Amino acid sequence: MRLVILDDYNLASEWAAKYICNCIIQFKPSQGRYFTLGLPTGSTPLGCYKKLIEYHKNGDLSFKYVKTFNMDEYVGLPRNHPESYHSYMWNNFFKHIDIDPNNAHILDGNAPDLQAECDAFEKKIEEAGGIDLFVGGIGPDGHIAFNEPGSSLASRTRLKTLAMDTILANAKYFDGDLSKVPTMALTVGVGTVMDAREVMILITGAHKAFALYKAIEEGVNHMWTVSAFQQHPRTIFVCDEDATLELRVKTVKYFKGLMHVHNKLVDPLYSMKEEN
Repeated sequence: MRLVILDDYNLASEWAAKYICNCIIQFKPSQGRYFTLGLPTGSTPLGCYKKLIEYHKNGDLSFKYVKTFNMDEYVGLPRNHPESYHSYMWNNFFKHIDIDPNNAHILDGNAPDLQAECDAFEKKIEEAGGIDLFVGGIGPDGHIAFNEPGSSLASRTRLKTLAMDTILANAKYFDGDLSKVPTMALTVGVGTVMDAREVMILITGAHKAFALYKAIEEGVNHMWTVSAFQQHPRTIFVCDEDATLELRVKTVKYFKGLMHVHNKLVDPLYSMKEEN
């Protein structure tokens, strides 16, 4: 497990974007060999997406041979609703890059048979050869995707009822009106994310500090589902200083002492210009 600590949100976002960029370019994706990327929504990854768009527009990065699988989607919200995760991904990322829309997979929260939709999503991931890098964010209660406290750490893609804390947190996106906030969602499971060859979790802000502490300094616990990734062979937690406020001083000092190693993963930043 790696813990990468940057000074602030912008630097953490940039480090994560550079890492994703280098992973894709080093993979050398092609017509018969797609790089498969798991993606989150929410406020945390926005800075990372902006940097990836920048790299694409500079000609450094192409998504032509990349397949993406999103973590979750609300149930019952129209696809074109401004707060649907379809809208989020297209407005904040996909429409700014050269990904083939057929390769951008997002769960359909309006499918006639929701369980069949979840099963089909798992099958699509399997048919794509599994996920090379799954990027995730977490909630203040340590949930990843919509795997809220108490979720099975072996869970697969499924229908989930959202906890009141999550509904309250999401109300800001619905004009503060709780009655407008979806109460159910389709989500990948903890087991789905654990199957990825590599996992990168973005954790920023003081309000996520206790969750980061639970994720890395205490044991694996299904009440803090992000803690499952202690057991993944290749997990990178990318955080800012504010997110480390609940960690022991010696923990922070230890991982900061490894930053010269971690920075070699993103420096130099590879470019597809040089590859072609």
